Amino acid sequence: MSRRIDNVIECPGALILGAGMAGLFTALKLAPFPATVLAGARPGTSGSSAWAQGGIAAAMDKRDSWQAHAADTIRAGAGTTDPKIAELVAREAPARIEDLIAYGAPFDRNPDGTLSLGREAAHSAARIVHVKGDRAGAEVTRTLAERALAAPSIRLLEGFHAIELAVEDGRVTGIFARYGLHTSARLVLFRSNAVIFATGGIGALYAVTTNPPEARGEGLGMAARAGAVIADAEFVQFHPTAIAIGRDPAPLATEALRGEGAVLVDETGRRFMPSVHADAELAPRDVVARAIHRQIAAGHRVFLDCRQAIGAQFAAHFPTVHAACMSAGIDPATQPIPVAPAAHYHMGGIASDDCGRTSLDGLWAVGECASTGLHGANRLASNSLLEALVFGARAAEDVRSMIAPRDGHGLPPAPERFAAPAPPQALRETMARLVGMERDEAGLRLALHNIAAVERAGATEPALLNMAATAKLVTAAALVRHESRGSHFRSDYPQTDAAGKRSFLTLAEAERIAVQPPVKLRSITCAR
Repeated sequence: MSRRIDNVIECPGALILGAGMAGLFTALKLAPFPATVLAGARPGTSGSSAWAQGGIAAAMDKRDSWQAHAADTIRAGAGTTDPKIAELVAREAPARIEDLIAYGAPFDRNPDGTLSLGREAAHSAARIVHVKGDRAGAEVTRTLAERALAAPSIRLLEGFHAIELAVEDGRVTGIFARYGLHTSARLVLFRSNAVIFATGGIGALYAVTTNPPEARGEGLGMAARAGAVIADAEFVQFHPTAIAIGRDPAPLATEALRGEGAVLVDETGRRFMPSVHADAELAPRDVVARAIHRQIAAGHRVFLDCRQAIGAQFAAHFPTVHAACMSAGIDPATQPIPVAPAAHYHMGGIASDDCGRTSLDGLWAVGECASTGLHGANRLASNSLLEALVFGARAAEDVRSMIAPRDGHGLPPAPERFAAPAPPQALRETMARLVGMERDEAGLRLALHNIAAVERAGATEPALLNMAATAKLVTAAALVRHESRGSHFRSDYPQTDAAGKRSFLTLAEAERIAVQPPVKLRSITCAR
């Protein structure tokens, strides 16, 4: 890096980028091993974790089993879930819920004191732990933030904008980050023997999304620009029921509503899901989302009708959704909710193993920015926060066993928060229109052309280069996959191949794909 470094901070233990549920839980599980957490804003107040409504999946009922949870996960993954990872996560899920209870997470309970468990689409049993109906993400993240802020081993630093990995002799050794105003921004190097990315997803790269603005895919782009292998980038899950009231980001009508019996209807009141799938509204998310997309494309409006299933209990059971609806003049207890699909979750990410290790020595990844093989082509509802917990704990254990804490030195500045640039609207429109729910070769080729134009226009802005790298990887992986599977639908290749394969690409390979015929999918083993 040729830019001037204004400060160097030696981090004595692990350096964690991101203060959502994945980053905070990892820091707490590292204790008393020291951890420095870089947060763009006040921990617990922003990011996709705090917005998550449904809850966390775990087989906590005696009538349920981790084996059933794993089987549901594999089934929803449409042939590309790693069975060993699904079994590992389902087996460890109850212990991670117990961790959260010990930290003080206020999960909803039955009158007898047992956990109140909900059911969501494609789950064979009620196994979703939740808080106040639809506030699991916000309340659990707030609880973890309070514990992290009180932990002597954890140093939380706000306001920094990470732009690039520091790599020395083939090993990740830290993160370059900016602080201050754009006109006088300064650069600091945070050095550490163990860097853990918990940077979240990519939804804000799409024009219609349920994700917060900071879900720009910059962590994935940073890792890719340093040479990391990216897995399953083409698999972007669209939530079927974003509330269609013209807001950006779109408020979410949680899947738990359909779990409680809410139904999808068109403007005439006609249900259409029973003719699409045997599980109707509880079909896998990709099936429901495409069904709604096709209804809208055919000129219909789509609504989620909660009146009979929930009715007068709506405000008490789902306060977040109720508030979003009421702010738009819709009373969901008495009126159907207008809905449409929106970019929601990225099953792909930085390829990582069962300890969170990536293909770059010294870099771990946890949460949505990682791709462990758990979600396959179509994430099972409420497995996302669970994955963050399971691999946060595993990465913490791995780092403690490998890395010896060292002396830290250098005082971190108290920065004026750096405001990272938003994704260009041209990029968001390209991703939504050409790399969305239904794709084809001509559209994907045009998308790669448009992404290259964004890169050229933002060649001096590292944040835009990171976003463009992520968009390029998603698009190139979609171009390579000559089939339709789970969340990835190619109108020119509507069939599903007999053998499901995961995809693994580097940024260099994606750039070759952008100008050459697609290469075959390949497999790779992450660094150990």
